Amino acid sequence: MANYYTDHPEIAFYLQDPLMRRITELKEKGFSESKDYDYAPVDHEDCIENYKRLLEIVGDVAANVIEPNSESVDLEGPHLEDGRMKYASKTLENLEATRKAGLWGITMPRRYGGLNCPAVVFSMASEIVSAADAGFQNIWSLQSCAETLYEFADDDQRERFIPRVCAGETMSMDLTEPDAGSDLQRVMLKATFDEKENCWRLNGVKRFITNGDSDIHLVLARSEEGTRDGRGLSMFIYDKRQGGVNVRHIEHKLGIHGSPTCELTYKDAKAELVGSTRLGLIKYVMALMNGARLGIGAQSTGLSQEALNEARSYASVRAQFGQTIEHFPGVYDMLSRMKAKLDAGRSLLYKTASYVDVYKALEDIERCGTKLTPEQRQECKKYNRLADAFTPICKGMTSEYANQNAYDAVSVHGGSGFIMEYKCQRLMRDARIFSIYEGTTQLQVVAAARYMMNGTYLGIIREMLEETFAPEFAPLKEKVSKLVGLYEQSIEAVKALDNQEAQDFLARRLYDMTGEIIMSLLLLHDASLAPDLFAGSARVYARMAEENVIGKAAYIANFSVGDLPDFRAVKE
Repeated sequence: MANYYTDHPEIAFYLQDPLMRRITELKEKGFSESKDYDYAPVDHEDCIENYKRLLEIVGDVAANVIEPNSESVDLEGPHLEDGRMKYASKTLENLEATRKAGLWGITMPRRYGGLNCPAVVFSMASEIVSAADAGFQNIWSLQSCAETLYEFADDDQRERFIPRVCAGETMSMDLTEPDAGSDLQRVMLKATFDEKENCWRLNGVKRFITNGDSDIHLVLARSEEGTRDGRGLSMFIYDKRQGGVNVRHIEHKLGIHGSPTCELTYKDAKAELVGSTRLGLIKYVMALMNGARLGIGAQSTGLSQEALNEARSYASVRAQFGQTIEHFPGVYDMLSRMKAKLDAGRSLLYKTASYVDVYKALEDIERCGTKLTPEQRQECKKYNRLADAFTPICKGMTSEYANQNAYDAVSVHGGSGFIMEYKCQRLMRDARIFSIYEGTTQLQVVAAARYMMNGTYLGIIREMLEETFAPEFAPLKEKVSKLVGLYEQSIEAVKALDNQEAQDFLARRLYDMTGEIIMSLLLLHDASLAPDLFAGSARVYARMAEENVIGKAAYIANFSVGDLPDFRAVKE
């Protein structure tokens, strides 16, 4: 029987990362909960075994329930009835299967009914679910919104809402509005305090809300009358049981049909404030979005894996000119690059998730009343900085790779890839949104720009070059080392232009160079430990990075401010 976890041993490899020992120690608070919960792990090894068993369950449900339902879900999709969103019938089966398997509240503490797993494991589970159906992964992975409740809600709110999520109730984050897409400072959904009822009331419209008719909503709204910027926004909890919100429209989308994207109307909807007023965008949404971007990294990786699976399977049986097409250089070049991009993106995803785990676990220790030592504060600061730097690279690069892999999967299928009966066309339709929602790739470049220009990434890369790699990869390490020299020269050349518009124009090239060099080094590290899994990808990816970085470095080296395109000419 197929299993989307055990069928891909590359996933389990990352449970062996040395940092996982620190993560389990912090997440389990020294394994002290084994005294209160008989199912809690007693040590690191027990913890890892628990994770593996959980992921096997996810892999089984994904392969044998969610994936077989995916075509039906894509065809039926959600629909609107009397102001309510109704899931596709097979989506309901998926929800029931994941609830029965206990796959909700994965990262939440056990005292709320959760499984207390780290972000690394949740990302692995999300990747697996996405490989089966990226649209359903959207619905299921929004359980991560509970992280915002856990971090910023009060004790009473945590006790009332988090156990419901752990039991399988759905969530959404209601941020976007018709006039506020990427620019969330323009959100105008109005929040007013009802003195008589001692509650907040929400009025207005939200648009493009994923899983918008969920059970529990996190809502960004304007609580400070007369304000027009982010300082007037606060975060609220809306409970569907209270009423006051209707679905006005369900978007008809290119892909991820099973994931309902809704336009919502709020009419005196009763809500609860999360944390403090005025911090909705500045603090709470930023934390929410970083988690969502990590989730899209997992979603993208899962779809990349499925695209590769489909392409390899077809290439191995499709015969032309007396042999299967997998033997043609033009095809195996595509397949090898797909595998390299998948492995590179996966390595970056789990590295990013591990950094998130360390600093969030340390923050949680302090949240629970234990003062951090000076050493722990430094550790928290270090991994918070690394997570902030890696997240925009992870979201942007993995989502772009998912699009490229899905496109190549269709190409491998040839004319059959253009026929609706083949899964690869659905993967291509589903992937297209990944590099758009939760911040386009262009916005990820903006988020990464300061780390490129202040030398943060360069410092990280130099540290990575100090690691010991297997002798057989020494030539590839030397190759990447030369690319780092070109990268540094490119950064200095961009700075020397002393022109903000030119720097912004060239930032995408620096961003791609950053990601390709970091992922080359990550893959060389992985291949040194598990050559049977990653040696081929490390070689292909390093050569691919060389090809791309040299070209981008040449473009930057020969660029002047006068080379900026005239957008008016482009418009005309």
